[in-house]
Amino acid sequence: MGKSLTSTWLRGLGKIAQIQMRALRNAAKRGERAVWDITQSTLGTQASSSIKAKSSTASAKKAGAAKGSGAKGASATSKRLDPLGVRPTIGKTVKARGSSATRSKASPATTSQSVRSAASVARTRAKPAESRVRPSRHAWLKGDWSRSFHSAPPAPGDLVNHLGYGIYVPPAKGGGGSGNKRPLVVMLHGCKQTGEEFAQGTRMNAIADEYGFVVLYPEQSRVAHPHRCWHWYDASERAGGHEARSIVSLVEAVIERYDIDASRVYVAGMSAGAGMAALLAIRYPQVFAAVALHSGPVMGDAHSAMSALATMRRGTRDDPLHLVGGLKEFADHPGMPAIVVHGEDDDVVSPRNADQLASQFVRLNRLVDASGKRLHGTARDSAPGGVIRHDWLLDDVPVVRDCRIAGLRHAWSGGDGAMPFHVSDGPDSSRLIYDFFRLHRRTSGVALTPPQTVLIA
Repeated sequence: MGKSLTSTWLRGLGKIAQIQMRALRNAAKRGERAVWDITQSTLGTQASSSIKAKSSTASAKKAGAAKGSGAKGASATSKRLDPLGVRPTIGKTVKARGSSATRSKASPATTSQSVRSAASVARTRAKPAESRVRPSRHAWLKGDWSRSFHSAPPAPGDLVNHLGYGIYVPPAKGGGGSGNKRPLVVMLHGCKQTGEEFAQGTRMNAIADEYGFVVLYPEQSRVAHPHRCWHWYDASERAGGHEARSIVSLVEAVIERYDIDASRVYVAGMSAGAGMAALLAIRYPQVFAAVALHSGPVMGDAHSAMSALATMRRGTRDDPLHLVGGLKEFADHPGMPAIVVHGEDDDVVSPRNADQLASQFVRLNRLVDASGKRLHGTARDSAPGGVIRHDWLLDDVPVVRDCRIAGLRHAWSGGDGAMPFHVSDGPDSSRLIYDFFRLHRRTSGVALTPPQTVLIA
């Protein structure tokens, strides 16, 4: 008899739940589908609490614990890093699980009001990050920013190849003694970034206003990689090699269109962008006068996504000089001045990569032999403005510069802290990089033995 009453009671509760679900579906048809899952969870909590005697107290405690756990989880998620990129995966918290979810009973009016309120929250879009340097991130720039696409040579088997890019052209001024022709700095972003976000984060355009150079921001597409990562670890013609060729094609078009001084074209990148910048420096030394590698991986160690993660975590276990000497481009390479910038506390790309990368460019510039014995130039250590700096010099001009920034993690120092993986504190990485670039220019058709460097007054 008792079992029969219990069954009848449970069937009654089931019918109540069905009625509530039917009302929910009708509400969803009126344009409130954005909170379907949230409200459905609320009804499930209400039905469950009707069976238990102390429903309100137990639900409230459970919701409070869930709220605390959710906040803690969101905080931990916001610090998680994309293993191949330079931007964190931002955690999202749902605000609709409030007091209405913890009530055991709710009137139709209260439920409708809760649904509309949650729908309003769901429809609200988060505001984009605003620059902390000025009230508006564009207000302090004097030049022109534009975005477009470049029709680059397609990869084998493809019909088209449209490479997106942003470009910043400062007001005409100076430029370093080459008439009206101006230098060009190519900036390569990391994973989960766009060219515009990288421009805001690094603030390189502000340096361009000061010195009068043009800044180009090639942009990896989501079609090529879902997280906009450059394939720096795969130099094949279907991956990194194809991307490098597309970037060079874009650079050549910009040189012609904007009357750029071809002897002063520089390339800089961060993390995955630094890996691509290194590939460009190795394969196209006739195009670039110097390279900057910020928080980048050692060359020649990774050849797949999995091995790239290992390289980033620990550097190479092989001799870095042997790796660079084994590249097919090494024998005929004329040399490439390089600046390496890395945070001492980088927990995404190990600082060991910076030491190995610097030694590889010392070898590439023929300053040392395969065993590391010095052939040309001198070495000097210094610590200006919070930067631990080690220079390899030729005729008192730094050919390779290794900069270590104390306390810096995987971030661009001295940039716009409103952007992920950029911090406003510390030395200005953009200025460090361009101060090094200004020391070098490329003269085509001349082999560098030792490397060619020209100090620009």
